[in-house]
Amino acid sequence: MRIGKLIALSMASLTLQLGAQVAEHPPMGWNSWDSYGLTVTETQFRANAEVEARVLKPYGWTYAVIDEGWFLENPQDRPTPDKLRYALDAYGRYVPVTDRFPSAGSGGERSFAALGQWVHAQGLKFGIHIVRGIPRESVRRNLPVEGSAFHAQDVADTSDACPWDPTNWGIRDDAAGQAWYDALFRQYASWGVDLIKVDCIGDHPYKVSEIRMIRRAIDRAGRPMVLSLSPGPMNLEHAEEVGQLAQMWRISDDIWDYWTNDKSWPESVKSQFARAAAWAGYAKPGNWPDADMLPVGELRPNPGFGPPRRTRLTHDEQRTQLALWSMARSPLILGANLTLLDPWTKQLLRSRSVVRIDQTATASRQVAQEDGVIAWTADLPGGEKALAVFNTGDAPVRIEKAFSAYGLGDGAWQAEDAWTEKSLGRRTSVKQLVPPHGCLVWMLRR
Repeated sequence: MRIGKLIALSMASLTLQLGAQVAEHPPMGWNSWDSYGLTVTETQFRANAEVEARVLKPYGWTYAVIDEGWFLENPQDRPTPDKLRYALDAYGRYVPVTDRFPSAGSGGERSFAALGQWVHAQGLKFGIHIVRGIPRESVRRNLPVEGSAFHAQDVADTSDACPWDPTNWGIRDDAAGQAWYDALFRQYASWGVDLIKVDCIGDHPYKVSEIRMIRRAIDRAGRPMVLSLSPGPMNLEHAEEVGQLAQMWRISDDIWDYWTNDKSWPESVKSQFARAAAWAGYAKPGNWPDADMLPVGELRPNPGFGPPRRTRLTHDEQRTQLALWSMARSPLILGANLTLLDPWTKQLLRSRSVVRIDQTATASRQVAQEDGVIAWTADLPGGEKALAVFNTGDAPVRIEKAFSAYGLGDGAWQAEDAWTEKSLGRRTSVKQLVPPHGCLVWMLRR
């Protein structure tokens, strides 16, 4: 029994070490969902990745992720699932639709290998989205599972469908289910996938048995991949367990471009303050509680929710979102159409000091909350501190507080505005007007 416990502890330690190697810092990049929904094409994906590589990569943005629907021949028919047509290989695994991703057919068998190589050649990392489980169409045809004696009907749990997705059945927690995930992640490793976003697994429902199978499959596939779990809200009681299995997990349901939202879905920027504070202590190398995507800039031509539009968030609200995510050390995943970046949005995403908080802080926490004013501090290397003060109210607020009120001691600090990178001189306090839904972010050095 003692030997078994030691082995289990060693495996858990190894998993954590591997996680730290895969995601030593919060992943940063771009995802197709907020601008293209189910419909993104290779031409559109490449165009956004080229902008990311040229304009944003020097500031830390490195992942390029194709979200849901890359295997659908007719994604426009998603509201009527009986009409959907799927691209599958001989082993029942989804493959890219060549009409939308022409390079997928260049190597004989349809795959993302050529596109993955192209992404890597841009100096970026390649990611894709899947929904947990096995394609219903593969089960209907009872296709064989690659590398095993099992067939799709051995794998599927037809009583366990994702509540909101019509494409897949759940997986049995047995050798057949593991063989399916092993085959799936061998496929993704051959495509050069660096990040895999698995949906309908983090909450409603939380499927820890499938997360464990996926973790084993990734480790066996021989290629490091960031495992991102969606949707949320992940329950805090699962923090230790999920931290041993994944690098990212959503702390809320889907967030869109609302400051507040009276409806239960989607989530708003303001609703993330409490969640970010609750999860801040769990952020560490290899483990990054994920506050979801940044719906900034232009969300068009076919966003995953709502009509094509300019983000509803004001400039102050967009700054607040980026600052809160950075102070909480959340992954930073953009939803904007990067081919339509305007100068203001480009400047926001190239806020070097704010992004540096997200990428290099060793700890962070909420330190004050009063009358809609919320303050966070973060510890950076070399004794540097970051201070963010957010005005979540609807009227301007004059902040006049000594640094000691934020746990920063009584001495003076050399202050710098993180947005402008301009020196504010030596100070012992904050004296500044903060606009409604806005924030200040200062870098502090002794």
